[in-house]
Amino acid sequence: MALRVVKEAEQEVPVIGDRNLRGFVGYSLKRAYHLIQADAMRVLDPLGLRISTYSALAVICDNPDLRQSQLAEILSIERSNTVVIIDALEQPGLIARHRVPNDRRSYALRATPQGRRLHKEATRVLEAHENRLLTALSAEERQLMIDLLRRIDGSAFSEQGAADHPEGGHRHERPD
Repeated sequence: MALRVVKEAEQEVPVIGDRNLRGFVGYSLKRAYHLIQADAMRVLDPLGLRISTYSALAVICDNPDLRQSQLAEILSIERSNTVVIIDALEQPGLIARHRVPNDRRSYALRATPQGRRLHKEATRVLEAHENRLLTALSAEERQLMIDLLRRIDGSAFSEQGAADHPEGGHRHERPD
């Protein structure tokens, strides 16, 4: 293992780092994700939300009367975990479950007025959080990053095939 050595007050002190790992997209992406995720959790906490509950609330606000199974597919999470998230949103009155008329086993999810207000506020604080963390990137660079990440996600789907994709073979609109 080759370490760079820096002289510090007449002593040689090895400089320890992750320079070689920084050349890997996955490693750099993981580091950025952890930074962004930690700050997102910090700004959502005062609103009583977690990243998972905000994500579910956002999808429900955008898709009234969405079924629980559809929510699981869109968020690419296990259906059993979806129930826990839905319960966490239903308990404080942010969403309501309604029986699907032709399917007694399914529930349609709809945000309440309180849930829509909280979604709007949480979106505002998350936008401010991203603006603060991504200040070194131009608007064009941010869009390019989103486009590139979508392409990576899309290429994983096309290589696995629809049946093996975590979203159950359903693809949601992705601009190319």
